[in-house]
Amino acid sequence: MRLTMYTDFSLRILLYLGTKERSERSTIQEISDAYNISKNHLVKVAHELGKAGYIETVRGRGGGIRLAHAPEEINIGEVIRRMEDDFHLVECFNPAGNGCPITPVCGLKGVLGKALNAYLQVLDEYTLEDLLVNKNGLKVILQQQNA
Repeated sequence: MRLTMYTDFSLRILLYLGTKERSERSTIQEISDAYNISKNHLVKVAHELGKAGYIETVRGRGGGIRLAHAPEEINIGEVIRRMEDDFHLVECFNPAGNGCPITPVCGLKGVLGKALNAYLQVLDEYTLEDLLVNKNGLKVILQQQNA
């Protein structure tokens, strides 16, 4: 299973914001600089994170983004399900686009489905807080990138 860059960037934004105090706002430019990734990409991702309720956005002078919830309330499995566009590991996972002739007798879909469910179950066991186990080290590295 490979996550899209969109989901990767979503997690990176949440990790960055998780290193800050809840009241402290960060800018997309700061996050872009810290990870050396496109600001334009991050704007789209941050917009979706805001619509999903994971972050709060404030526009204008003095604006920025911050976590909308405490890190221990943000479930990683939920974030990944929300940010990924599909989980079609193979053609037969997509009923609308499945042209595989062996689908009616193939056991692969069941095995891969079970593996996907196990993957998501593991992710469901973790929150953003769990990923911030070395919060201070993460904060130092991200700040160095901004310097």
